Amino acid sequence: MPELPEVETVRSAMQRHLLGRPITRVRTSDKRLREPLPRSALRALVGDRFIAARRRAKFLLLDLQSGRTLLVHLGMSGNLLFRPEGEKHDHVTFTFDDGSTLVYNDPRRFGVVLVLAEGEERTCRYLQKLGPEPLISAFNTRYLVAQCQQRKSPIKTLVMDNSIVVGVGNIYASEALFRARIHPATPASAVEPDDLALLVKEIKKVLRAAIRRGGTTISDYRGSGAGGRFQQKLNVYGREGEACRVCAMPIESLYLGGRNTFYCPSCQ
Repeated sequence: MPELPEVETVRSAMQRHLLGRPITRVRTSDKRLREPLPRSALRALVGDRFIAARRRAKFLLLDLQSGRTLLVHLGMSGNLLFRPEGEKHDHVTFTFDDGSTLVYNDPRRFGVVLVLAEGEERTCRYLQKLGPEPLISAFNTRYLVAQCQQRKSPIKTLVMDNSIVVGVGNIYASEALFRARIHPATPASAVEPDDLALLVKEIKKVLRAAIRRGGTTISDYRGSGAGGRFQQKLNVYGREGEACRVCAMPIESLYLGGRNTFYCPSCQ
């Protein structure tokens, strides 16, 4: 599933290649995504043009000159790709005045594509009750210590809670906890403040490293193009039974919050 680095990689690509192009045609499939496509609202974008590409949590927010915003969530397998239309699982295609096309393709159809009217972003249910972005200064040691007080949930579950901090998905939570040498099942309130300080630093470091490498290519997600390269740097995620890169103990896994969690029983 695309996580924050993958979505940020797509946002960066949209920032470089999408902005300023007048939309001359919008075509939609008759398939439903996580919710029905707003076909009329999408086709009404003809004549408009994209002027900014933003990200909030794992949502892409593509602003248009008219004041509307295209909200996109990539779900489990979604991509925004500059290529000709017509492949299986193409659900939305934007054609521009130079003949180029931007396609939203989603084989598993868990994604979301919505058109928000001007001002509607403030009331959009997908964007409510979100915690701070992990790469800004508001996500810091003091904040995380306060959030962990009196909470018995596992620390990994807490840092994956979007109401606490957004975008720290399963891959990067596992990797950051390994780097901080914290067992993922440790109750949040039992983690020492110094260890939480290190965890904050490692979350930021692992996310920035993944963004630099274009994210992680796993399963049926291949990114917006050739895919990412961060999977070459994974220490624990997806490596059950393999030797830890630090101590050589076999990596183990357990389920927390319904997600497979990878860790080193010696280092953590």
